[in-house]
Amino acid sequence: MTRPRAIAALLVLVVGVSAGTLAGAGQAARPDVLVSLRPEAPTAASSILERAGGKLVARELDLWTLPAGSAAPALGALKAAGAVAFSEPEATHTASVSSVSAVSADDPLVGQEWWRSAIGADQLTPPGPGVPVSLVDSGVDLGHPEFAGRPNLIALNTQEPQPLGGVHGTAVASVVGAQANGVGVVGVYPDAVIRSWDAAIGTGTELTTSQIVNGIIAVSSQGKSVINLSLGGPGPDEAIKAAVDLAVARGSLVVAASGNDGEEGNTLTYPAAYPHVLTVAATQPDGSVAPWSSRSRFVDIAAPGAQIPVATVDSLTGGTGWAPEDGTSFATPIVSAAAAWLWTVRPALDAGQVAQILRQSATDIGSPGVDPSSGHGLLNLPAALATPTPVRDPNEPNDDANQVVPGRDGYHSTPALLRRSATTRVAGTVDRFEDPRDVFRVWVPKGRKLTASVVGDAATTLTLARGTAQSVGPVLASFDRLSRGVKTATGASLGYRNTAAGRFALIIVTPKTSVTTQYLLRIWTR
Repeated sequence: MTRPRAIAALLVLVVGVSAGTLAGAGQAARPDVLVSLRPEAPTAASSILERAGGKLVARELDLWTLPAGSAAPALGALKAAGAVAFSEPEATHTASVSSVSAVSADDPLVGQEWWRSAIGADQLTPPGPGVPVSLVDSGVDLGHPEFAGRPNLIALNTQEPQPLGGVHGTAVASVVGAQANGVGVVGVYPDAVIRSWDAAIGTGTELTTSQIVNGIIAVSSQGKSVINLSLGGPGPDEAIKAAVDLAVARGSLVVAASGNDGEEGNTLTYPAAYPHVLTVAATQPDGSVAPWSSRSRFVDIAAPGAQIPVATVDSLTGGTGWAPEDGTSFATPIVSAAAAWLWTVRPALDAGQVAQILRQSATDIGSPGVDPSSGHGLLNLPAALATPTPVRDPNEPNDDANQVVPGRDGYHSTPALLRRSATTRVAGTVDRFEDPRDVFRVWVPKGRKLTASVVGDAATTLTLARGTAQSVGPVLASFDRLSRGVKTATGASLGYRNTAAGRFALIIVTPKTSVTTQYLLRIWTR
């Protein structure tokens, strides 16, 4: 498909597509459609979406929502022109709430917070305000006795008024940073900066894709933070994945609940099952993983999640109180608050190093080693604070071709390797589940031979792909492959001689094992 023809076809459709003429019977019963345009999509693509009733949801992702009744013709034309990065129905994600009997507001509950000793928080003095914990949830009841007048509690949008919402978000916020104010509970990090984005509809337990995306983008646009996602859905959601990737690129750490389906088939929960997300399982007071905590190869770490006293809001009356709750929704903010605590006292770390320290320092529980129930083990805050700094893995996420495009909004604008020098070295890490590949853009002058070698503490593969490849994983199209690495005694190496005009290529480092692998990549031309 040539670009001039694509533009011409789109311009014709701008005139013919409109929301009013395409709306059909039963439209309201179908979900809206989310459409993300490719960076290279012609400007006419936006006009088609507008004529079809589309609304821009997230500028950074060029993400639009289309009414169900007008979606098919517009989407068909855009796909035919190669303008669509992805499209999917607007989905609803849930936040699990399972209230138990409430406790009176004047009854201090610190004695019931068994999780404090389980993670070692009772041995430590928390720091003052530092790296924020950003909640994308159902909003926080700012008038709850636990939060009324609390410093550094920031509402990033309108928090849905009681008694309609705020039930789940208020509980999660109290686990993060309820202060020692003489009532109720004390959170992991009492002086934490807490930022809240209300993404809820209805009674505050249903959160739409577009609002979650808006929340992740909004909090990540304000600098690095720990983004807490005590929510999930049973299937992949490309819009949320794109927002998570952007947040990671901007320097934030995303922490998500593994899910509560451990006794109902362990269906994978997203965004917990995405790379670059710190995924949290839940444990019980006896130290074991809760049977309802979802198990998967994406679980990174476990934290207390059963019988967790939290601040509560009655969704019918708006009354406030405290009650014990169960769920990975409450294990997740324990990890998020611990991550913010660690990052505050060690500000030179990046988000990937914070996540890696939490994994490395966890106390092994259950089956020896990393396992699907508890990941690397139970959160150990004192050990995390004392763990040496791991190797930095720069420019994440760089898992695919579209993430190494210089100048792309929110990404790293990293110059192509070898553009300024004939040789370079890059150190990094890869992990089959958390960081499935590292992709680097490299310049190969005409008539030069490029050579690359990788050495790691575990086995890796090395591949060279065309710079024009739209995607390099998980399966690279054969016509996009320029050279395949061969195994050496210490790693892998490859060579490629460019006989055409100067061209960009993509070097791909992929792990061959399920352990986190540190590597050193060397590239040169002659």
